[in-house]
Amino acid sequence: MNSRATANPPANNLGAQLAQIGLRSLPEQLDDFLARALKARWSAVQLLEQVAQTEIADRARRSLERRVRLSGIKRFKAMADFDWSWPTLIERDVIERALTLDFVPEARNLVLVGRNGLGKTMIAQNICHSAVLAGHSVLFRSAAALLEELHRQTPEGRRRKLRAYANVGILCVDEVGYLSFDDKAADLLYEVINRRYERKPVILTTNRPFKEWNEVFPNATCIVTLLDRLLHHADVTVIEGESYRVRESEQETAARRRSK
Repeated sequence: MNSRATANPPANNLGAQLAQIGLRSLPEQLDDFLARALKARWSAVQLLEQVAQTEIADRARRSLERRVRLSGIKRFKAMADFDWSWPTLIERDVIERALTLDFVPEARNLVLVGRNGLGKTMIAQNICHSAVLAGHSVLFRSAAALLEELHRQTPEGRRRKLRAYANVGILCVDEVGYLSFDDKAADLLYEVINRRYERKPVILTTNRPFKEWNEVFPNATCIVTLLDRLLHHADVTVIEGESYRVRESEQETAARRRSK
């Protein structure tokens, strides 16, 4: 096969030529685009403006899709589906303010404390998704996944991962306290929090009050210092009540029984 022919598409293959100079959206809709241009009788300037606008919009869309994918947020329910009346205690004003991302420029942390099934992860996911939409880089990781990822690295790989966790715009560490970790894991989490201290915000969810973190990281000597860094510039909000997931399960069971 002639490599020059492969590298240089035929002159009449406009779509391939546009793709070769880096345009992505226009080649995929070229026939429709040209039809609209002829129908509207765009001038040369209008045509170039439309080309630019089409590519800018497409690149913004692809950038958003990529940042959502890399964030690790995964599927979640929107805040519109959150039942504010279910928890017996919840600071709605704190959460709604966090959804405006006011804590980001101040590098303030947000810590959500409460038992399982009260929506801490859902709230954190919604905040992180809002941040992605606003153009921020985000990493959403469970505590277990983050610590396992750091633990299994080579020394050089761990340094690279720590830099990544330190420099991302918003880091969310979900589900601290659901599993117990060794003192090495506590040191790694401290390193992450310390590198972001007063520079970049952390969102953290936990089902354990801070006085019980010694049980989450038994034998760790850095817990006091870790919490000092985490909570120094932080909004800490406590959610209390019964598990919403248990309530949903009971409602689904009752509905199935009624349908029989």
